[in-house]
Amino acid sequence: MSGGGGGYPSDLTDEQWALVEPLLPPARVGPKGGRREKHPRRRILDAIFYVVRTGCSWRQLPKDFAPWPTVYWYFTWWHDDGAVERIHDALRSRVREADGRDAEPSAGLIDSQSVRSADTVPVGTRGFDAGKKVKGRKRFIVTDTLGLLLAVQVVAANIQDRDGAKRSLLWTRLDHPGVQKIWADQGFAGRLVEWTSAVLGRELEIVRKAPGQRGFQVQPKRWAVERTLSWITSHRRLARDYETSPARSETMIRWAMIGIMVRRLTRGRPASRPGPRPLSSKPGL
Repeated sequence: MSGGGGGYPSDLTDEQWALVEPLLPPARVGPKGGRREKHPRRRILDAIFYVVRTGCSWRQLPKDFAPWPTVYWYFTWWHDDGAVERIHDALRSRVREADGRDAEPSAGLIDSQSVRSADTVPVGTRGFDAGKKVKGRKRFIVTDTLGLLLAVQVVAANIQDRDGAKRSLLWTRLDHPGVQKIWADQGFAGRLVEWTSAVLGRELEIVRKAPGQRGFQVQPKRWAVERTLSWITSHRRLARDYETSPARSETMIRWAMIGIMVRRLTRGRPASRPGPRPLSSKPGL
C-alpha cells in the first residue's frame, strides 16, 4: 500500500518505506528546535521516484504530491549532504547479504553508456560520441558481479573510455578496497590496463569478442553490467540526460538503483519477466 496520495506504481510500499526511512538524515532544526516538517517524507520520496520513473519535469509533478519546489529542495539537500550515497550503499550491502554474499565485493565490472542530452544540459558539459553518433553525455559505471552499483561518473560524451574510466576506477579502489579485479570490454584496452595495475594495484581484464562474432552477443563476465545499464535506462528520466549538473545526473542514477534494490529486498528474489502468453480464442471474438 502507498502512504496516501495518488497510489502511483512508483510509490513505496509499506515494506519498502520501512527499509528507507531509518536511513534518511534527521530533520534540520535551529538551536531552539524547530517545527515539524510540513510534508511527510514518504510522499517526498514518492515524488522523487515518480520523477525518476516517469521522466516528468519537477514543475509537472501531480498536485497530490508536495509542491514541486519543496520536493526539489529535499532532492538537493540529500544530494549535497551525501545522504543519497549513504542510503544507496547501505541498501547495496543488504542486497548482497540477502544473496549470500559478503557485504563488500571482491570483483567488479566497468562499462560506459552514451545518452542524448536535453536542452537543459549546458553546452560545456556535453559532447559528441563519434563512435555511437550520440551528442550528449557518457555514463561510466562500475558494478559488482550482481550488477549493483559501486561507482558512477557522468562526463561529456566525447570523452574516450580509456580516459573517462580512470576516475570511476579510482573511486572504486578508494571506496571498495576489496575489489581486486575488474572486467571490461575492448573499448577499455591498452594503456588503461597498465595504469590500473601500476597506479591502483588492481587487475583490469579485457573480455574480448569471440573470433568471427557478428552482431550483439552476451559476453561472459560482463553481462551483469550491461543489464544494469538496461535497468537504468528503463527509467524515463534516465533514457536521456536532463540534469544541468553531471553530479545531479549521478544522483538520479543512484535514486533509480535505490528503487531497484528496495523492490528486490521486499520481493526476496531478482526480478523475472513473464514468458510469452498464448492467445486464447473466445466465442464471439
